[in-house]
Amino acid sequence: MTAAVDAVHQLDLAPSHVRRPGVTGTLLIEAALAAAVGGDASAAGELTERAAHLAHGEQRDHDGNAFGAAAVDLARALIAMSFGDHQLAVAVHRRVTSGNAWHLLPAEHRAAHLIDITHAYLNLGNARAAGQALVVADSIAPSETRIRPVARVALTAVLRAGPTAADVTRLSAIIGPTRHQR
Repeated sequence: MTAAVDAVHQLDLAPSHVRRPGVTGTLLIEAALAAAVGGDASAAGELTERAAHLAHGEQRDHDGNAFGAAAVDLARALIAMSFGDHQLAVAVHRRVTSGNAWHLLPAEHRAAHLIDITHAYLNLGNARAAGQALVVADSIAPSETRIRPVARVALTAVLRAGPTAADVTRLSAIIGPTRHQR
């Protein structure tokens, strides 16, 4: 969080023709997520609001990254999840993923978010939705689902939750669940 905030400060000091709102916004989102992981709700909220202010009206910035209102809202969902508000996390997630801006985000960003949101679904007892999120993530960006260890952990949790849909079972056969290490 400190490194990202320091970088934002340096960008704020740069002449206006050098400033890059997409880079600044992305750093603010990363700092907000780090604050949430660290349990600092106040900082997470403040940093997210600063990012939202920069994102107002943006879908994709001229720097070519995925900074915009959808990215800020996805961060809000993950921050809510970090603080145990899984209902809010899923509500924000559903709102963002049903909008057009969702499809403008890079495939890897969308898949990573879907993998992350499985934890909110699982905490709400909705293993079916968690499994579906993993299947959709795999269809969007297979490398995200098949390489990230957190995807295997989520898949294992879905499988342990009870009977799964055929597409989740197929995904499990492809990537395999987490195996306990000795």
